[in-house]
Amino acid sequence: MVQRHDASQNHFDFRLQVGDMMKSWVLPKGPSADPKDKRLAIEVEDHSLDYSYFEGVIPQGQYGSGVVLIWDEGCYQRLDTSGDKLSTGYITFCLQGQRLRGRWTLVKWREKGGDWLLIKGDDEWANRESDLTEIYQSSVITGRTVADIKQEEEKEGDSFVGPSST
Repeated sequence: MVQRHDASQNHFDFRLQVGDMMKSWVLPKGPSADPKDKRLAIEVEDHSLDYSYFEGVIPQGQYGSGVVLIWDEGCYQRLDTSGDKLSTGYITFCLQGQRLRGRWTLVKWREKGGDWLLIKGDDEWANRESDLTEIYQSSVITGRTVADIKQEEEKEGDSFVGPSST
C-alpha cells in the first residue's frame, strides 16, 4: 500500500502488512523505480489495517490533516525469509502492485532513529527515464486526483469518515 498524502508537507506513505498491522514509512520524495535512486524512508508508527484503504480528507487540527489518496496497492513477497529482517535493518521483497513492481530493498540508514532507504532492484520493472510520482497522479482505487478529493469533500461538507486510529 502506498498512499499519497498532501499534508503540511506532501509525501507518500509506504506500508507493508506485517501480521495484523501495517509497518509504515514516510517517503518525502515518493518511491523511485530507478535503481540508482536511494529514497529516504522515515519509519513512523505502525498503522492498523483499517487505515489501509482510507482515501479522503483528514480535517485541519487532526493528526495528518490533508488529502490522502491510494496511490498504489497490491501484494508483496519477502525474498529474505530467514528471521525478522526488519529488526536487523534490512529487508528485500518483491512488490506486485499496480504501479510498483519487482524487487525492492529497505535498508536502515542510521543506527539510531527511523531513517531507512528504499531502493528499487535492477530488474525488468526498473525505470530510469520516468518519475512515477509525476506520471501517476490519481488513485488506483477510485481514479480521483487530490484536487477531485478536495472538491468532493468541500461539496459534502464535514463528512470525514476515517480510521479509528492514525
